[in-house]
Amino acid sequence: MPVTAPVFDAEGLIRTTIAAIRDPDQASRDAARTLQSCLTKPAGALGRLEELHAFAAGVLREPAPALDRKVIVVAAADHGVAADGVSAYPRDVTAQMLQNFLVGGAAVNVLAAHATAEVRIVDAGVLRDTEESPSSSTGRRPGGGVITEKLRPGTDNMTLGPAMPRSEAETLIARGIALARDECGRGARAIGLGDMGIGNTTAAAAITAVLTGTPPRTTAGRGTGIDDPAFAGKIAAIERALAVNEPDALDPIDVAAKVGGCEIAFLAGVAIGAAASGAIVVLDGYPTTAAALIAAALAPACVEYMLASHLSAEPGHRIALEHLGLAPVLDLGLRLGEGTGAALAMTILDAALRLPREMATFDAAGVSRSASERRPEP
Repeated sequence: MPVTAPVFDAEGLIRTTIAAIRDPDQASRDAARTLQSCLTKPAGALGRLEELHAFAAGVLREPAPALDRKVIVVAAADHGVAADGVSAYPRDVTAQMLQNFLVGGAAVNVLAAHATAEVRIVDAGVLRDTEESPSSSTGRRPGGGVITEKLRPGTDNMTLGPAMPRSEAETLIARGIALARDECGRGARAIGLGDMGIGNTTAAAAITAVLTGTPPRTTAGRGTGIDDPAFAGKIAAIERALAVNEPDALDPIDVAAKVGGCEIAFLAGVAIGAAASGAIVVLDGYPTTAAALIAAALAPACVEYMLASHLSAEPGHRIALEHLGLAPVLDLGLRLGEGTGAALAMTILDAALRLPREMATFDAAGVSRSASERRPEP
């Protein structure tokens, strides 16, 4: 008798994972702040580094945690709206860059190595298959190759109708959850989100417009560096997509399906899965923050696990971060994506967490405290 493969219950996995997200541990956060006050420095002298330590202590549920294992998930997919000339590059570049990631030639490979983070490359919907990701393969490949989660070779043109069926958006979110849970099960304590997809800042701008109630002329940017006519066309394309599809701002899966991207839906799932597993979620630029908007609309509790790595040159990125209530760690004018900002922020986070573990305390070093910090005589 033939064996029937188990049915993948995307809706059930999303529901149970959202329910599993806990609040960060306030006791560990308080203990982290107490530890900071004992270190050989004036109170607050390490600025944002002290805030990062307290944030990570709450998420990782210990006062002086270490990032023993860090992973950056780079999800790639193509976008049908690219046919409207919204990018300066042809859609072939998505598959070409996927191959570049595999051989270690991209900026994220360099910066991830600097951050001692592992890179996971996911084909979430690339138009053209690479040598490492034949369409017949599924799941993790040996040797650290492409993880193929592709349901379709990119989205449909959202100016003409939905980018993808709702069921596919839901499945991609669930598969992102499954990958994050797998990585956290193998020790990942921080998961960075990275993206690659020609046309994906158009999808990010559409998602941001819907979920923040901001007009596309404000959420759209120049992406890969398009000129004035192309920029005007990009805004018009987003406006058409919103008019044609009427995405429901109260239904984030509807938004992801109608004006999103395959990689954005997948990364939304990664964010939810990582939060449920108790790991730090490090956002990158605009498309990954659009994924965070989807994740936050589905599971508001996961925002407490998110760290904004940097402020992108894309104007809508600031709008998305402000909506999430997140302050970026860096502002370097980055607009590359790939997870590059996430990798850089991981190095800062690592430094913030080394300090309380390796600095001496006032008592251990025999250093006097300031007058205001001394305990009153008994």
